[in-house]
Amino acid sequence: MPRLTLRIDPGDSPYQRVFLSGWLDGSTHAELDAALAPLLHDGTHILELNLAGLEYISSAGLRSIFRARKALHPHAGRLLVMQPRPGVRKVFELVKAVPVEEVFASQQELDDYLSAIQQKVASGEL
Repeated sequence: MPRLTLRIDPGDSPYQRVFLSGWLDGSTHAELDAALAPLLHDGTHILELNLAGLEYISSAGLRSIFRARKALHPHAGRLLVMQPRPGVRKVFELVKAVPVEEVFASQQELDDYLSAIQQKVASGEL
């Protein structure tokens, strides 16, 4: 089963950096939520998620990232997504372009679609 690896670089309180590798999906998103919870306070102004090692992201992973972004907003915090791999970048582009909750009939259909896109990017088709 794919795993998620997290590393948090201790930084100055206003700037926190989190490195993700592996898979961020329905079975691993809770690990990210738990790791980010203490960082989402009014002292963190910038939360950087470095996705250079992230191989795959599902809708559950996207929700975790969007939830963190929303939690930072009330105190003018920002979430930065850095160095996503091509497949993960494509997922972010697609989600931004289309309100996914209006297009897909189920969570499984969305995850299947995101998996297919990431596989096409990995094989050079996209």
